[in-house]
Amino acid sequence: MNLPDALIPQAPGLLGLALFAGLLARALYTAPWGRLKDATQLNLFLGTAVTLGAIWSLRAGVRPGLDLHLLGATAFTLLCGPQLAIVGLTMVLAAATYYGAGGWWSFPENGLFMIVLPVWMSYAIYRWVDRRLPNHFFVYVFINAFFVAGLAIAASGLAGSSFLALTGAYSLHYLLSQYLPYYILLAWSEALTTGMAMTLMVVYRPQWVSTFDDARYIHHK
Repeated sequence: MNLPDALIPQAPGLLGLALFAGLLARALYTAPWGRLKDATQLNLFLGTAVTLGAIWSLRAGVRPGLDLHLLGATAFTLLCGPQLAIVGLTMVLAAATYYGAGGWWSFPENGLFMIVLPVWMSYAIYRWVDRRLPNHFFVYVFINAFFVAGLAIAASGLAGSSFLALTGAYSLHYLLSQYLPYYILLAWSEALTTGMAMTLMVVYRPQWVSTFDDARYIHHK
């Protein structure tokens, strides 16, 4: 959902700017930057951002602001943690905005709906699963990667659509009938893509995944 500037009224735009700026500043301040001193981790961070930039450029549009594309927010969060995921996805959004997907006035709202919400939802559920459920490989892959990725992008679409309905940009009936149903297919694609990618990562390169500990999830099972 790449919202154009024309769909953002002034008051919600200013509120979104304040919220996103504050959350981005917090992510920048608390991010584990020391991890990126390692060349492998730095390449992973930048490579993930570049890959998602290419994925975000592959989008389908229904009407202005009603684009559909994969996010990769859950995968970025599991790989690098929530702070670096927010920073990296902000870079992706900046590149997409520069090339015409959305606008700079709507940048904060796009950031809230496509970055902050899915990243923090992914991390919050990961933390809950880590505390409450067994530390098992299949729990990590099927819940933290597969299920949560689909849930996160669905929440992103629902939040963005609610915003458009509340501001009067589109009617709720139109969004429910012509836009949100496509998120079922998109959520399945996001879940499947993230699940497969994270399965390959934790099997062949578990040291790349900051939220995965093979000693806990595999070796003692």
